[in-house]
Amino acid sequence: MRVVIDATPLLIRSAGVKNYLYHWILHLRRAAGGAAVATFPQMEWVRPLTHEASVAGPLRTFGGLAALAVSNHSPAPLLDWLAHGADVFHASVLVRRPPKRARLTATVHDLTGLLMPQLHSRSNLAAERSFAELARRADGLIAVSECTRQDAVRALGIAPEKICTIHSGVADSFFDPPAARVDEVRARYGLQRPFVLFLGTIEPRKNVDLLLDAFESLPLPLREHYQLVVAGPAGWAAETTVARLRFVRYLGYIPEPDLAPLTAAAHLFVYPSLYEGFGFPVAQAMAAGVPVITSNVSALPEVAGNAALLVDPRSQGELRAALVRMLESADLRRALGMAGRERARDFRWQVCAAKSLEFFRRITGE
Repeated sequence: MRVVIDATPLLIRSAGVKNYLYHWILHLRRAAGGAAVATFPQMEWVRPLTHEASVAGPLRTFGGLAALAVSNHSPAPLLDWLAHGADVFHASVLVRRPPKRARLTATVHDLTGLLMPQLHSRSNLAAERSFAELARRADGLIAVSECTRQDAVRALGIAPEKICTIHSGVADSFFDPPAARVDEVRARYGLQRPFVLFLGTIEPRKNVDLLLDAFESLPLPLREHYQLVVAGPAGWAAETTVARLRFVRYLGYIPEPDLAPLTAAAHLFVYPSLYEGFGFPVAQAMAAGVPVITSNVSALPEVAGNAALLVDPRSQGELRAALVRMLESADLRRALGMAGRERARDFRWQVCAAKSLEFFRRITGE
């Protein structure tokens, strides 16, 4: 069996999908070997993960994006040539015309473009519509959560048996990061006070304004003791939200090596997203042993289980009450931190890769 995975999202600025592909391909190759798992474009070696730039060198990046453009916008069957000999081609949201000779699969990360179009830019919506057409033609799909699988069945009209739920993983670095690295990152970012952390792209779906409103409404003693720290790049339609961040500690984009120790340094992690297909930041915070408050919608309850406080992401009052309850109880924070760490052990890339290889074997009939 030979699988070719579209890795072009690794060449552009991206967040969750890039995180998924980077670790997924790495662990698939560890489990099955590089000969069984190839990529388009060919990438035998990649740089350390960064969400702001390509993980390949300049020539590989330019060549890969040029090949993608030719494949998408010309009649030349380029991917048929480049994926010659593949049993399976696993597409991303960037591919418009996958090869015809290989069986077609893809990973469904979320369907917010279809379910909540008001939360996305026009370019994102166009990409989602194109991916929806591809997904309907696929021989099989991976969904990163059962919630996403059910959404795909309803929104795309895909037969349930064509979609396999395989949870994403959490990088090993988030499990027990060294205390020295945690202290170093805390000192480098000037985080002297205990802090509440939000980590994610600043965009409408992440619901940062509700978090700002809820934190501003906390009793003064809590606001004086705890600092609200927001980390992540500015996404689309973020101007008004970013303007409000001057009243809290806004760190902007955080390099990948700092993510785990920064997360572990927090007293509390809050993620009131309106929709997540999986929710990497929540799983990562749990792995680091940090207590979590998150939303009671989409895949977030599935990922959090009983190891977090769940709130209505449209209710400032519910989020405020959860913040007060958590910040006033060290025992509750300790209990949820321990429960979260145990829960996160269910989300390992080794398990995800093993189940994915079983999925590909089933698709090819092996």
